[in-house]
Amino acid sequence: MNPNTHSICLLLGSNIEPEKHLTESIQLLAKHVALVQTSSVWESKAIGSDGPNFLNAAVLAKTSLDVDSLKEHVVRPLEALLGRVRTQDKNSPRTMDMDIIFFDQELLDPSLWHHAHRAVPVSELLPEIRSENGSSLKDVALHLSSLSHVWVREDVSGYPFTTVFEEQQ
Repeated sequence: MNPNTHSICLLLGSNIEPEKHLTESIQLLAKHVALVQTSSVWESKAIGSDGPNFLNAAVLAKTSLDVDSLKEHVVRPLEALLGRVRTQDKNSPRTMDMDIIFFDQELLDPSLWHHAHRAVPVSELLPEIRSENGSSLKDVALHLSSLSHVWVREDVSGYPFTTVFEEQQ
């Protein structure tokens, strides 16, 4: 691999027109990073608010940007383009939330190990990643999903994710 190419894992989430915004976010991301793989789309109840359910999906990609540039020049601008408004309430409904979970195998978001809506989509792509205590992400995701209900959205999972990859090849 080119030493200037970085492997990344992003978690995407939306609970305002989520089917539309997840689709758009993948298409927009594909213009800035080289998409490698996406997870299924998973639905879960909103945490910390009575807002609508969230849809989440994980994305593996490659980029030549460093982590700060990725956040400043891709993630935040795409969130804004998709209508994200940041408020004091970190649990408020949102059109799009993009979190960088891993950057070159370095975990940037430790909450991955504590929430099913994060662990489940990422575990589809990186099941063998290990926590500090040696647990695989796949096992942690199974455990968390038994405590907090998440379910796959087959009606959203197949499209447009496959088409984006086919277009890039």
